[in-house]
Amino acid sequence: MDIKQLKFLIALDQTRHFGQAAALCHITQPTLSMRLRNLEDELDLVLVKRGQRFEGFTEAGERILAWARTLLAAHDGLQAEAASCRGQVVGSLRLGTVPLASFNPMQLLMPLREKYPELHFQLSSLSSEQVIDGLSRNQLDLGICYLDQVNTSFFEVIELSTTTMGLLHDTRHFQFEADSLRWEDLGELPLGLLSKGMHYRQSLDLSLRSRGLAPNAVLESDSTFQLIQAISSGVCCAVMPLDCGLEDLNQHMRIIPVQEASIHSPVGLLLRRSEPRSAIAEQCFDEARALFSSE
Repeated sequence: MDIKQLKFLIALDQTRHFGQAAALCHITQPTLSMRLRNLEDELDLVLVKRGQRFEGFTEAGERILAWARTLLAAHDGLQAEAASCRGQVVGSLRLGTVPLASFNPMQLLMPLREKYPELHFQLSSLSSEQVIDGLSRNQLDLGICYLDQVNTSFFEVIELSTTTMGLLHDTRHFQFEADSLRWEDLGELPLGLLSKGMHYRQSLDLSLRSRGLAPNAVLESDSTFQLIQAISSGVCCAVMPLDCGLEDLNQHMRIIPVQEASIHSPVGLLLRRSEPRSAIAEQCFDEARALFSSE
């Protein structure tokens, strides 16, 4: 067994396709299949369900896959630790972040990229629960999420901001004269909303219900990108966080603050307290503390 076999297994999980997994690993499909069969022979287990195409993992395969992720994370952490001992910060920072908050993750990534040009980033859009779980399982190095669900005995926390909200719109399709809006002003507007169950959507629904209002939801999506597409096309407006950078995406985007519109729980940057913690995670968390703790 070697690290490459584990990488091939994880690539297959990511792509769910033998050919795409092989391309991702820069090898041929026959080589990928052969190396995975060698791994199965060594473990004396069938890991992959095979037909004319990839059909999923067996129960044993799912369990081995979880260990493969852990071992690969430890391998990457070892490489990062060795680089740190040489005075370098190289490798990948795995950052999970909630999709909508009054904190633009580029405020963290840009100074890190400038200071550590050899550092790469894996950025995942996740719920707060998924961020916490990913950190706990060592599948993420750092996480940005709402703090109302965070047990600080398990995580170091840098509080970043409280999410305040405004109405994001495209000036080619909607015009507003006021400098700010009331919740009541949103009643008849066509709105695009995140899917039910997401933290941001729950807070938005609570704010509307508490005022006896029901949104005119013409579109719901779990994708911020699709909401932006709908706004740009004139399908809808959307209640979005202030200061998250969305209004800078093109010259026609504007955001108007909504009065008394904020999410109760602040957003914070999390680092797991327990070992193993990668040198990259610790270094980047220290940099973030210097950047944001005094704000």
